[in-house]
Amino acid sequence: MRTYLYCEAGFVEKSQWLPNSWVNVVCPDADDFEFLTKELQVPESFLTDIADTDERPRTENEGNWLLTILRIPIQNQQNGIPFSTVPIGIITNNEIIVSICYYHTQLLPDFIEHTRRKGIVVRNKLDLILRLIYSSAVWFLKYLKQINIDITAAEKELEKSIRNEDLLRLMKLQKTLVYFNTSIRGNEIMIGKLKTIFQDTDYLDQELVEDVIIELKQAFNTVNIYSDILTGTMDAFASIISNNVNAIMKRMTSLSITLMIPTLIASFYGMNVDIHLDEVPHAFALIIIASAMLSALTFVIFRKIKWF
Repeated sequence: MRTYLYCEAGFVEKSQWLPNSWVNVVCPDADDFEFLTKELQVPESFLTDIADTDERPRTENEGNWLLTILRIPIQNQQNGIPFSTVPIGIITNNEIIVSICYYHTQLLPDFIEHTRRKGIVVRNKLDLILRLIYSSAVWFLKYLKQINIDITAAEKELEKSIRNEDLLRLMKLQKTLVYFNTSIRGNEIMIGKLKTIFQDTDYLDQELVEDVIIELKQAFNTVNIYSDILTGTMDAFASIISNNVNAIMKRMTSLSITLMIPTLIASFYGMNVDIHLDEVPHAFALIIIASAMLSALTFVIFRKIKWF
């Protein structure tokens, strides 16, 4: 699906393509591919690169075309991971601006609505790319707040009882933070490359660049803080689990020794030898009582040394 957006006081949707308008393509179909490759003459290799889910942030030139690939966050329940990142490609030349994303995301509709609400004027293709990076940082921070809430909820559940489900939940959140960390870092590096590409043009807005860098650094620092907290939490619960296992093993060992005493005595008196108790009245009862007393004494000793 594609939309044609022209910037007036914010992006306004048009019925057809106009020079210097923004063509926003989401989950492109065969008709979109034909329009891009036949009418706009967009290089097919760019479309193939953007389709790669693992594509990292980078730039590439082909003739007078510039491909800029960014990573943006999306809400995703695939494999139980709540959030992930996907590539979005911005393809530009002198009068054509095309963005392509193979996934539905809340970022682009929110960005378009934000430009309308604030009356933001996007002057050129670099402005659009920088503002999309800025918007991605805002959404990274928004999802990070949700991740922090999920971490707190999982910790409270683990305080009640340590379950594999809650530990797996924390592990998946940790994986999400790794995705966010690498994507934010890649987008930050992209700004340096864009500054180099457009340094000799009138496109570069230093104030906007600084705002984008500040927002990205805030997102990057927040990711690292949450990642450190989550790592410490996982290590703490791993230690708790290890201590619980050690305590259980101590109890099992103590119980085995306690139960071994009656078995040992019964084994001695079960041998085919003279035991000199044939004439003693109630010899069997005496042996049982002695075994029980020794087991009880062993139990008391283990209790005192806190093995039970």
